[in-house]
Amino acid sequence: MTAIALALVLTGVMLNATAQLLIKAGAETAGQFAFTAGNLWRAGLHFALQWQILLGLACYAVSVVVWILALTRVQVSVAYPMLSLGYVVTAVAAWWLFGEALTAQKLLGIAVIIAGVVIMARS
Repeated sequence: MTAIALALVLTGVMLNATAQLLIKAGAETAGQFAFTAGNLWRAGLHFALQWQILLGLACYAVSVVVWILALTRVQVSVAYPMLSLGYVVTAVAAWWLFGEALTAQKLLGIAVIIAGVVIMARS
């Protein structure tokens, strides 16, 4: 894999992870709400106006363009498994930003993901 191809794949991974974290931050502004017709409309409007959610959706849009460029340079059977690095980035960032737990089980899963990506990238 060339340096440009790797950079495109990793940029796509980071954009996806960033989008998830931004959407989580925007979702937390509303807290939990009851699923009633009135609340769904109000919550939907609230979420639609959150800058974090809008920026997260923009990250998703840019990531699609980046991913298309990556797929012109990398086989999908190699590139797609590398998207799992997003789980690693998101888990660590969620621990740092939101105080989510990084248990031994999660850390073991992260290690397995990293090992799998290394094996796939070398094949």
